[in-house]
Amino acid sequence: MTDIEELLLSRIRDVEDYPEQGVMFKDITPLLADPAAFTALTDALAEIAERTGATKIVGLEARGFILGAPVAVRAGLGFIPVRKAGKLPGATLRQAYELEYGSAEIEVHAEDLGTDDRILIVDDVLATGGTAEAAVELIHRAGAGVAGVAVLMELGFLGGRGRLEPALRGAPLEALLQV
Repeated sequence: MTDIEELLLSRIRDVEDYPEQGVMFKDITPLLADPAAFTALTDALAEIAERTGATKIVGLEARGFILGAPVAVRAGLGFIPVRKAGKLPGATLRQAYELEYGSAEIEVHAEDLGTDDRILIVDDVLATGGTAEAAVELIHRAGAGVAGVAVLMELGFLGGRGRLEPALRGAPLEALLQV
């Protein structure tokens, strides 16, 4: 395990039976409250943005906003929020996706994405992969390219990587931590 992995893991708190019985929630708020850990996380994600040739960062609502915005600033890139449906004003592109318990929709302002853009999607957790897969499809539909997906942690037992990789069309999926 690397020093950054140890630092990040040491600042993630396990919360049993949240949000429901039998779930072990990974709480990143202690990590965000620690300036050294938050800076290390931001630097690591910004390095991925630079390595993948990203031109803009997309953050997925809501914790992807918290992580993606400082990554964009650190890497000198623009930031684009992908929000739950109905939260953005004006014309948007919308993408539906399936969840274990139903369906949801996300949207983006398409005019913020250009055909020359290579987008790095940033989020805190890759779980089942549904939201990230929908974001990849939105970016493709807007005519931009996907530089990759970068997450703080991947919950491998939920199979999100297998779901997401075909949509990535060869772009990398990088998780700083495997849980």
